[in-house]
Amino acid sequence: MTSSADWFTKLPQAAQEYLHGRRLEEVECIISDTAGTSRGKCMPARKFGKMDQMYLSDSIFYQTITGSYVEIDDIENQYAERDMVLTPDFDSATAAPWAGDITLQIIHNVTDLQGKPIQSVPRNVLKRVLGYYEAEGWTPVVAPEMEFYLVAPNTNPNHPIEPPIGRTGRKVMSRQAYSMSAIDEYGPVIDDIYDFAEAQGFEIDTIIQEGGAGQVEINLQHGDAITLADQVFYFKRLIKEAALRHNCFATFMAKPMADQPGSAMHIHHSILDSKTGKNIFNDAQGKPTERFTQFIAGMQTYLPAATPFIAPYVNSYRRFVANYSAPVNLEWAEDNRTTGIRVPISSPEARRVENRVAGMDCNPYIGIAASLACGFLGMKNRLTPRDSASGEAYDADRDIPPSLYDALAKLDACAELEEMMGPEFSMIYKAAKRLEYDEFQEVISPWEREHLLMNT
Repeated sequence: MTSSADWFTKLPQAAQEYLHGRRLEEVECIISDTAGTSRGKCMPARKFGKMDQMYLSDSIFYQTITGSYVEIDDIENQYAERDMVLTPDFDSATAAPWAGDITLQIIHNVTDLQGKPIQSVPRNVLKRVLGYYEAEGWTPVVAPEMEFYLVAPNTNPNHPIEPPIGRTGRKVMSRQAYSMSAIDEYGPVIDDIYDFAEAQGFEIDTIIQEGGAGQVEINLQHGDAITLADQVFYFKRLIKEAALRHNCFATFMAKPMADQPGSAMHIHHSILDSKTGKNIFNDAQGKPTERFTQFIAGMQTYLPAATPFIAPYVNSYRRFVANYSAPVNLEWAEDNRTTGIRVPISSPEARRVENRVAGMDCNPYIGIAASLACGFLGMKNRLTPRDSASGEAYDADRDIPPSLYDALAKLDACAELEEMMGPEFSMIYKAAKRLEYDEFQEVISPWEREHLLMNT
């Protein structure tokens, strides 16, 4: 990049409109780590305009959520901290409207020194899975739903998380799903979310009050899998920044409060024929095809092994409680929210499959990749699903592994899924999750102190 004018013309329209009449001061060169948070470098815009690429250590992908590092014997010179090459993906550029300086964020592509994509990078994992679809002449279309909580500031992890104080001066109440007055309780936060999203060029489909106290759901327009994963990645930071402006936290934990529902990232999928642009889940008469049922069967077959990717922490499994609007099974049905796999009411052209198992705590690139991988394997292996469920499915046999430990064992036994996600990525990911689980096992919980201290 020889001049700022050269790369300014590569920016999306929303980014150009945001900068119109403003002097760009800083550029954040970012990638997603395994947890889904931003890592990278910030620099003056004038310096960015003179660079073609930059470097970042690969050691960030050996870290757990606690900051510990995994040790993997099968990786030679693991801690040589080799450089990864970062090159800007200008299509991803967007504003950081909460920043004090006029700032752009740009997600970067990540390769090794020879230009080969590095497997451990979550965005590359999704690209790898999409490559399988491309080879078949298929193009996935996805639509994520984001659930999260606005909570009172919590600076002491020994204290339980509590709902925020709303504009009435009272704690926000639960069981007010779809209530307009409930969402008005924290209207200023929602206003900032809208304003930030508009500045970043993101289109919000709907915002609703969910069933939990301070729980909100944002639905995004369907589209390209990488683009939507980028948006969820950006939205998580956007929402947290909006909340901090109003003396509350935004959390994407799967189960932040014991007596409230958990937060999911429901993923809607349809698959297009890349040449015709038509939905391969429909036949010429608008009826479901074998590909449609095979995709469902793939989810029923492979989601148990994929659970570590879509429920990545020990807390994730606290969400899977029947009658708390969370699935514990992998039954499927039309218009039935008690099943893990739902077929929403739609026109034939919009026929799609909804994965209701994924938690909002998963990395969007990894979660969407795993979900698409399960469906792909169902279509490639021509699997047949179980009969659709009728009525409430909460009493159906549990398909979801009960803990992260059990889920990792299922992933160990599924070579097909590990190959699709990337063998090296899967190896590093599993090692990190086992270390997190071991660290969690060292913590003595209040339940243990309350019931075991004097009763054993």
